Amino acid sequence: MDLQKTTMELIKFRTETGNTAEIERCFKYLSKLAENINARTEIYRKDALAPVMLLSNGEKRDFDVLVVGHIDVVPAADNMFIPYLKEGKMFGRGTLDMKSFAVVGLNSLEYVIKEKLPLKFGVLLSSDEEKGSFGLEAFLAENPDLKSKVVFDVDVAGDIGKIVARCKSPVFVKLESEGKEAHGSTPWEGVDANEQLLQVWQNIRSLYPYYSKKMPRPADTWIDTVHFAKIEGGEVANVISNHAEALLDFRLTEKSTLSGLEENLKKAMVDGVSYRIVSSGRPVVMDENNTFIRAYKHLAEQYLKRTLSFEYIGGATDSRAFAERGSIVIMHSGSGDGMHASGEYVDWQSVEQLAEIEKLFLRQLAEKGF
Repeated sequence: MDLQKTTMELIKFRTETGNTAEIERCFKYLSKLAENINARTEIYRKDALAPVMLLSNGEKRDFDVLVVGHIDVVPAADNMFIPYLKEGKMFGRGTLDMKSFAVVGLNSLEYVIKEKLPLKFGVLLSSDEEKGSFGLEAFLAENPDLKSKVVFDVDVAGDIGKIVARCKSPVFVKLESEGKEAHGSTPWEGVDANEQLLQVWQNIRSLYPYYSKKMPRPADTWIDTVHFAKIEGGEVANVISNHAEALLDFRLTEKSTLSGLEENLKKAMVDGVSYRIVSSGRPVVMDENNTFIRAYKHLAEQYLKRTLSFEYIGGATDSRAFAERGSIVIMHSGSGDGMHASGEYVDWQSVEQLAEIEKLFLRQLAEKGF
C-alpha cells in the first residue's frame, strides 16, 4: 500500500463529524481498498447514528490484534482538505488527527493478509469520535462478544518518542438555568438566567481551578480539569434572559469517580439551575510493566535507535471501550502538531516509522504467539 498516496486521498474527503454524505463516500473508498487486499468489510448503520466500519482478515469477532481509530475530523477551511507536503511534513485537516495513522492500520491489515500471519486482525473506524463516538457505542453494545487481546490505539498523536500509558476520563455536562424575563431597565422584576449560570460557574471554579497558557503551567498536569466549552443565554440586549445553558468538558484522572463529580456539581448548583451528564467514559490506565507493552516498547526502541518514554495525556480515545473489555491497549502514534488548528501537520517520516514498527510487532506476535 502506498501510505502517502492513500493518506492524501483520505484527507481530501471532507469527513467533518456529521457530514454523513462525505463519510459514506470515504467508507466506499475504504471498502474498495479493502477489496483490493482481500479484506472483509462490515459497515454498521443504525438510525441517525454515525456509521462504523470494521475491516478484517476473517469472520471471527475475538481478535488477536485490533487497530482502533476514526475517520471524522473537526471543521476546517476548504484549503485544509487539499493536503500538501513541505519539508518532510504533510499538512491538512486530519493529517495528525488521525487519517495518516488510520492508513497505518490498513497497511498492517494488508501485511497480515499478504504474509498469511496466523493472527486474527482487524481495523475498527468510527466516524463521530470528535463528538462522542455514539455510533461506536451502539455498535459495541450490539456486539458484546467483539474483543481483542491487543489493541493498537493510534489516536494519541504528538510524539513517536512517547508511548501513552494513561488517558483521562471525559465527562460532558450540560447546565440549564431557568429565569424570568423582564425589561432590562427593571431587573428587580425578573430573574436573570445568565446571572444564575455564572454563579454556578463560579462555584465550580472554586472546586476545579482555571488554567491558561497565560498562567504558569502546573507542576503536575495529571489532575482533574474542566473548561467552559459552550455558553448561550439571552436574545436581545434590553431583555432579562429567561433561559441560559452551558456545556462543560471535564477530564478526570483514574483517582476520581463519576459519583464524586456529581457530588461536586450538586454543591455548585443554585436555585433555578440544574445539570445533566451528557456522556462519560472511563480512563484508560495501562500497566507500564505489562509483557506486551514492554515488548512493543523494546522493539520500537530498537527500530528507532532511541529510548522511548511513557506519558500521561488528558485526551480521550475510543480504546477506552476495549480497556473495559480487558484488552491490552498499546497507545502509540507518530509525531506532528496543530491538532484541531489551522496549521495541522504530521511528520511524514514518523508515519512510515510507525508502520514499520507495527509490522515488526505483528510478526513477533505471530512467531511467539500469545
